[in-house]
Amino acid sequence: MKTLIVYSSKTGNTEKVARAVHEAIPTAELYSVESAPAADAYDLVFIGFWVNRGTADDAAKSYMAVIPAKPVALFATLGAYPDSDHARTSLDNAAALIPSCRIAGRFICHGAVDPALQERLRAFPADHSHAVDEARLKRWADASTHPDEADLRNAREWALRVIEELDARSG
Repeated sequence: MKTLIVYSSKTGNTEKVARAVHEAIPTAELYSVESAPAADAYDLVFIGFWVNRGTADDAAKSYMAVIPAKPVALFATLGAYPDSDHARTSLDNAAALIPSCRIAGRFICHGAVDPALQERLRAFPADHSHAVDEARLKRWADASTHPDEADLRNAREWALRVIEELDARSG
């Protein structure tokens, strides 16, 4: 199965996960979204992104817009907790960007929050919906060490399951 791994990474978090997926599937081709080839010639595409405003970041969205109908596995990093409603909704929103594709799998993990974003949010007044409060500071602290080795191991295991499930369907 000819496999492509494409990722968009602002701070390096999603790139780490993409490299872990590639470790699990060394025959796959790995590209950043800026240098990725068209997905047409591939049987399976893993597309990784950082969550921005509840969906894939703009660079990933642009690439996803031209993926032809085929199996796609989504992976992402975000500053919120990976078991949160925000994480689930973000993956759902990203999947909705590629309605002609079959979603072969989904993976999301914590990623350290961009320091520049933290600074912008710190400037918001206390009554703003994204104002920095104790809960947000805790999430940032919790996310600061991610993706960690457990996240990367989980990504490798997930990638292998995606391949195994697709192989089982075709065989």
